[in-house]
Amino acid sequence: MSETRTASEEAVEGGRGTDTARTDGRPVAPLWWVWLAAWPVTAVFVLSNAATPLYVLWQRDIGFSKGTLTVVFASYIVGLIGSLLVSGVVSDRVGRKPVLLPALALALAACLIFATATGVAALLVARLFSGIAVGAVVSAGMAAVTDVAGPGRKRLAALLASCAMVFGAGLGPLLAGVLSEVAPAPTVTVFVVEAVLLVTALLAVLRMPVRRPEARGRRVWVRVPGVPRGSGRRLALGIAVFAPGITATSFVLSLGPSLLSGLLGTTSRIVAGAMAFVMFLAATGVQFAVQRLSRRIILTAGAVSTTLSMVTLIVAVHTSSVPVLVASALLAGAGQGMGQLGGLSLLNAGVPPERLAEANAALNVGGYIPAGVLPVSAGYLSDAVGLTGGATIFGCVLLGLAVIGGLVVLATRRGVTDPA
Repeated sequence: MSETRTASEEAVEGGRGTDTARTDGRPVAPLWWVWLAAWPVTAVFVLSNAATPLYVLWQRDIGFSKGTLTVVFASYIVGLIGSLLVSGVVSDRVGRKPVLLPALALALAACLIFATATGVAALLVARLFSGIAVGAVVSAGMAAVTDVAGPGRKRLAALLASCAMVFGAGLGPLLAGVLSEVAPAPTVTVFVVEAVLLVTALLAVLRMPVRRPEARGRRVWVRVPGVPRGSGRRLALGIAVFAPGITATSFVLSLGPSLLSGLLGTTSRIVAGAMAFVMFLAATGVQFAVQRLSRRIILTAGAVSTTLSMVTLIVAVHTSSVPVLVASALLAGAGQGMGQLGGLSLLNAGVPPERLAEANAALNVGGYIPAGVLPVSAGYLSDAVGLTGGATIFGCVLLGLAVIGGLVVLATRRGVTDPA
């Protein structure tokens, strides 16, 4: 199969049926199964950010500071990173379904806890469970999309898996924002709807055409995820751009509603949810727009977008401008989207299938650690020096990291010139 064909051409061929043999002798799954395999990723990521517009309600009813709010947000990161230490290795060893099914069950438990939460402890547990489920999905779930797609559609698989992640992450806060304004018992209704989505994802995983991997020698079950020898450069380049991008979007998710209500005077939960939605819509759309460009251009553009996002964030908090804050969110989404697509594409092209889930986990560990630490620091800093000062310091730090990531990509040529 020629490496110069586009993802759309591969998709057309992939949709003709199952009578085309894979390189391992198994039939190729039809194209609709490749799309359906991405649905569990979307459903779980809806949960990951569904709580975003509801934090102001819980703050009002329970009573906690912006620092506590970012700790609640970061408990998700703790669960996610802990899950990534296990789920990638386990998925590569025992298969995708044995990891995805318990993850979806845990996500359903998180919905129940969210819907009945009456204190900060319950929110922490629900966010922790959500993070564990997301950690399993970004390793096993995204690798499952590649497995279903087959060797000839790796670029399509990378695109669909990445877009499923960011689309779900954006759909969650929009859905929660709208339902919390128009439906009764908003903190209950939102998670009942999400539970229905998760049940459909559970059914999709049960029927997903993926096979158990062949038995291999003994391996450590819990370890820091990594990549095979020779792929470290690919992982480092992806993290250099993806980490600042997802940290920028994490800041918008954790403190965006507080910025809108406390600093900019906008209290509508629909506005807060819509801002998060358009941020991730930008992350989804930009990936389709740039998929035919070289990975080097995609990663460089992602770093530039994150840099501009931080510039506009600083301007927004000093001018109390909602449109500028929305522009910052859009640029943050584009930065995460391009960093994510570039990173996943590099790994899909250079990592063998039996290590791909672990490699995906490694990319996300590298991204989510700063995405947890920096927004929490900004939250407590905002309690101490004010929201304007905290957001400004956060923006300057992340701006520097994004610039460094872009310079690292520009200084590297090997392995990043091929199309994503």
